[in-house]
Amino acid sequence: MDEFDIIARYFAPLAKDPGALSLKDDAAFIPPRPGFDLVITTDQITEDTDFFATDPPEMIAQKGLRVSLSDLAAKGAAPAFYLLNLTLPQGVSEDWLAAFASGLRRDQAEFDISLLGGDMGAGRLAIAVTGFGFVPKGRMVKRSGAKVGDAVYVTGTIGDSSGGLALLKGRAVGLGEAERAYLVNRYRVPQPPVAFGKNLYDTAHASVDVSDGLIADLGHVASASGVRIVVESERVPLSPEFKALWGPDAFARAVAAGDDYQIAFTASPDSTGPFTRIGHVVAGDGVSLTVKGELVAIPSPGYRHF
Repeated sequence: MDEFDIIARYFAPLAKDPGALSLKDDAAFIPPRPGFDLVITTDQITEDTDFFATDPPEMIAQKGLRVSLSDLAAKGAAPAFYLLNLTLPQGVSEDWLAAFASGLRRDQAEFDISLLGGDMGAGRLAIAVTGFGFVPKGRMVKRSGAKVGDAVYVTGTIGDSSGGLALLKGRAVGLGEAERAYLVNRYRVPQPPVAFGKNLYDTAHASVDVSDGLIADLGHVASASGVRIVVESERVPLSPEFKALWGPDAFARAVAAGDDYQIAFTASPDSTGPFTRIGHVVAGDGVSLTVKGELVAIPSPGYRHF
């Protein structure tokens, strides 16, 4: 099959919105939504950096889409559309393509999002997704809104994806089958809090998705807001599986781990909801880490692309 056959067979059926023009044009259109701002984000994942070529194709597709859904959630935006730029190796099988498209179809149904278009080429396997979402006008949650006196919160648990990666690379052993499967699946298929993110603007003053590491990403909030963020390590939520994998080293590993795609945000200290309080905002700059109130050295702050 050539690229046009692949598009017609596997991806055109995913482009349900009229603005996608059945993927038969050079562009697509999105009608304006009065009273809303359009939020746009883009992410790329590549083989051997963000996934393995041997991973199930449907999971590779889901990860490619969900990393952008995580960014939209951290801005308070409800996802609506996405563009897919796909680089495929020569000789990719029809079974692989069918499974990949199945993963996208599954997530489109779960997150109420539709394919709008994209591009395709040949080379090393890579997936780039541009996500589009809508947020009430003027309500997008930025990195720059943190205030002295805010509490710092995070959704979900931190570090699980890095634990799964360590297991896949043979850098960690000793877990039972169910514990191992949990961590590996967290690496392969992120669980961004999309439903919570749709109303994040009602709670958060500033937010960021946790992709490069909790400390690193909170550092972006601190820098943009002109404040200092103090993370209390004993409050950082860890899964039993992650703690079983790393034992006493779990907290140090978790705060530097990337690929979790949860939301870290600042808000009023009396905020309640499906999240965990992990620190507070003070005057100053950067990020501090404490253990039982005592300052400790920050480990490797997080993932760096270069």
